[in-house]
Amino acid sequence: MQDPWPIWIGLGLLFIIGGFITGMLLHRGAAARQMKAANLKAQSIIDESRREAELARKAAALEAREEWLREKERFESETRRQRTEMERRLRDAEELDNRLRREAEKLGRDEERLTADRRDTADLRRRLEERETDLKKAIIEQTAKLERISGLTSAEARRELWKTIEDDTRAESARLAQRMREAAARDADREARRLVLIATQRLAAEQSIESTVTVVPLPNDEMKGRIIGREGRNIRAFEMATGIDVIIDDTPEAVLLSGYDPVRREIARIALARLIADGRIHPGRIEEVVQKAGEEIVEEMREAGEKTAAEVGVHGLAPEVIDALGRLRYRTSSGQNVLMHSIEVSRIAAMIASELGIDPETARRAGLLHDLGKGINHEIEGPHALVGMEFLRRHGESGLVCDAVGGHHGELETDGVYPILVSTADAISGARPGARRENLETYVKRLQKIEELADSFGGVERSFAIQAGREVRILVQPKILGDEAATNLASQIARKIEKDLQYPGQIKVVVIREMRVVDYAR
Repeated sequence: MQDPWPIWIGLGLLFIIGGFITGMLLHRGAAARQMKAANLKAQSIIDESRREAELARKAAALEAREEWLREKERFESETRRQRTEMERRLRDAEELDNRLRREAEKLGRDEERLTADRRDTADLRRRLEERETDLKKAIIEQTAKLERISGLTSAEARRELWKTIEDDTRAESARLAQRMREAAARDADREARRLVLIATQRLAAEQSIESTVTVVPLPNDEMKGRIIGREGRNIRAFEMATGIDVIIDDTPEAVLLSGYDPVRREIARIALARLIADGRIHPGRIEEVVQKAGEEIVEEMREAGEKTAAEVGVHGLAPEVIDALGRLRYRTSSGQNVLMHSIEVSRIAAMIASELGIDPETARRAGLLHDLGKGINHEIEGPHALVGMEFLRRHGESGLVCDAVGGHHGELETDGVYPILVSTADAISGARPGARRENLETYVKRLQKIEELADSFGGVERSFAIQAGREVRILVQPKILGDEAATNLASQIARKIEKDLQYPGQIKVVVIREMRVVDYAR
């Protein structure tokens, strides 16, 4: 019996080979199916791409056509515009050509008339020369006859004639000038009185009179010793902290604070009053109280500036300008409180501006700020008007206000009306009775200067300054000065006073020429 294992191995190999062949046939069929599906998908993608490409080509062609149409329309529009412009220029050129042709024709006619005028002028000049020759001959003949009749030569007669004409002309010019001055003064005086009366009658402002000495009351005389302190250390500390002199004399229950700066003097007054009320007086406490009083005064000045601006109706001021305005509360000028004076000037300037028909708000603002330079640190050199102008300009004030502030005393030459208006309001406020104080010595010297200036003119016999220097009356020698000369003398003295003297308001110049003839019947 044969061994079965080779048979089984053969059969196994056959099965393996058959399975391998079958697997390969199956794998090849699947691969063929996958290849077919892939080819179908690729063909679909290719067809889709072709359709998209065709759509893109059509869109691009459509967009290109639209762009071509837009460019064509733009080109046609530009062509029409250029054609219209060319047609307009052609019409302008034709019109210019026609105008030039008419001008040329007119110039031709003018040239013909000018040629005719030249011929007529030449004929007229020739006739005038002949007439002049005849007149010269006639004048020579008449002059010879007049010299024989009058016994004077032509030069002597001419001098006599000129002298007579000069005297008559001088007298007539003096009379004419006098009439013109009287008429101008009458009209100007009437209008000025009306404006000033309207302004001053509508205004009533308080005036505070400040001095360089402040009196501080004491509860008793024993307090003087406590103020002085041991070996004077309290009073020295107080004077060093405030910069104000403390005067302790025999005045009962009072001490004096003396200082030029009213702000420091007010700080010293407040600090001393608090020290007296508190009772603790020593150098450390003095410095503390003085510092607090100074802070309070600074705040009070700021509040005073804000209150003043609101009261007058001036808004939009810079904070630095408000502070400087508040410092004017403690400034005086010839005994007149500068802040009250500024309020008064502001209102007067606004009223006059309203009467004149110009902007009252600008006038009110310039009047309130016109003396601001007096409240600015004294280390800044220059007249207070120019200092205030530069300060306001740095803080954004308008040119009209700055010019009015800088020019209200004449330091700055301007052509505007507001400097004159503020100067007028300033003079009205300072010149009214009681507004300013003037010591006796200064007052007497001012009167003497007025009289000396009047006496310096020729023909003046005596002069008298009256009405507190508001008027000067001048007696002239009637044999030396005639009426016309007296009229001219009044004008000359007034101009000399304006040039050489400083004074508030105005000075009336009155020239008196009195002729007295005395004879006796015996």
